[in-house]
Amino acid sequence: MEKDILLAWIEEGTVNIPSILFTNYKRMGLNEADIMLILQVYSFQNKGNSFPTPEELSSNMTITSGECASILRKLVQQGFISIEEGNTTEDILFEKYSLKPLWMKLLDCLQEDKKQSQRQQSSFSENELYTIFEKEFGRPLSPLECETLGMWMDQDHHDAVIIKAALKEAVISGKLNFRYIDRILFEWKKNGIETIEQARKHGEKFRCNVRKGPMEYEKTSSNTVPFYNWLEQ
Repeated sequence: MEKDILLAWIEEGTVNIPSILFTNYKRMGLNEADIMLILQVYSFQNKGNSFPTPEELSSNMTITSGECASILRKLVQQGFISIEEGNTTEDILFEKYSLKPLWMKLLDCLQEDKKQSQRQQSSFSENELYTIFEKEFGRPLSPLECETLGMWMDQDHHDAVIIKAALKEAVISGKLNFRYIDRILFEWKKNGIETIEQARKHGEKFRCNVRKGPMEYEKTSSNTVPFYNWLEQ
């Protein structure tokens, strides 16, 4: 008897629901009745019934078939469920519910969360950059300098890490001004430099070329490292 119950339970099957649906349905404008009806539709589909009637759905719920029909209409109108047409192997036309719109809305939630995280990270990086620049300059930045720093990120789309690397290059070169830093960023972008490692190799390449120049070598003592003057390009 117990084996029969266990077999019946196994044959009934299971319904796998993404946990993100349970954490975002309220945010999407759904309530508990909506979600339960969606789960019932999903369950019927897993059992081979792709277009359950309101009567069939209500048989597993505590609401009437009329209420089920009303909720179904609302879900279709709001774009959570769609009704699609299909053909059997005998070329018989049939209709079925599709939950693709629901899954797409869930993906939109994930993308929005990612964008929000990126915006927060960008805001943090921007504030951090202002602090670093003011520390290196030893004074508050002027309105024009703040605007330039913002343009590097918003219009030129330089990564905060690259801007900090350009600042470091300017500090090392003893040319701490925004015009010099802007020229460094321009040259790096022109040469497709997007990472710290690429910037480091690019700088080493120019320094190596400077060392090879006899006149530059004469001007540079053995204890100093020549730096590429970006403003002369």
